[in-house]
Amino acid sequence: MTRFLVTGASGLLGLNFALYTCQQHEVIGVVNQHALKHAPFAVQQLELNQPGAARQLVQSVRPQVILHCAAMANVDACENQPELAQRVNAELPGELAALAAEFDCKMVHISTDAVFNGEKGNYSEEDVPAPLSVYARTKLAGEEAVLTANPRAIVARVNFYGWSITGRRSLAEFFFSHLAASENMKGFTDVHFCPLEVHDLSDLLLEMAAKDLLGIYHVVSSESLSKFEFGQRLARQFGLDASLIQPVSWRDAGLQAARSPELTLNTAKLKKVLQHDLPDQAHGMARFAQSLSDGLPYVIRKMITQPQMDTDKHR
Repeated sequence: MTRFLVTGASGLLGLNFALYTCQQHEVIGVVNQHALKHAPFAVQQLELNQPGAARQLVQSVRPQVILHCAAMANVDACENQPELAQRVNAELPGELAALAAEFDCKMVHISTDAVFNGEKGNYSEEDVPAPLSVYARTKLAGEEAVLTANPRAIVARVNFYGWSITGRRSLAEFFFSHLAASENMKGFTDVHFCPLEVHDLSDLLLEMAAKDLLGIYHVVSSESLSKFEFGQRLARQFGLDASLIQPVSWRDAGLQAARSPELTLNTAKLKKVLQHDLPDQAHGMARFAQSLSDGLPYVIRKMITQPQMDTDKHR
């Protein structure tokens, strides 16, 4: 049994990872503004930005693995509050990585595919990032801070979806809620990505930590598609009306921050070290649907203690 310290444990990845992993391992989840109730894992409510808070936490918990999911992930909010984004996305990860090295535990830092500008796609870990937004720039700075402080850390560049407390934190939830209500919506035809279902991502992160990997890895689906096609496939998976999704360009959507159009990542490095294929879109979509059948959204939303703001948005 491994002791995991999971930051951002009320967020989409943090909460799903904690719920999934606590069935076989010890999990301590850290939340900030949004407390959880009736969680089947230990929860600590803490402002990690406070001086000495991170050190006290790691020293008291003595985790074997730190999974750092906490981030300021709302792209437009980062544009409006660049200093806060720098603190949360760049400086804090480096501090946690240094503590992981000091206390001899594994550091797994969650980064993003958005560190690239999306001009060419099929990016490998060797390609030079070129972030377009404050969010992406601060996440890249976080990668650099983590690996400088702790070269044995894992930096996982990800894009994922799943069920969340608010029901509005992932692109899949956005499409599902509108389609289920027979509402029209838009899907970007010129933004391509490789999203992973959150439990597929959790499986890979567990495997990577167990193998004690180090450095940067692209931890996304083996298959890419446009956001419009993602919505179409989700509609077919749930038997909903795909014609409600209007194909549009992201340039016509009135977004404040620039988007990277070809965020397709090459996963050959991770496939080689794990010695197996990474999940494709059909596998992830089926798992997302199964989670709904199993009642996971209901279980998750019962854990909320107060109304929440959406602190991380689909891009």
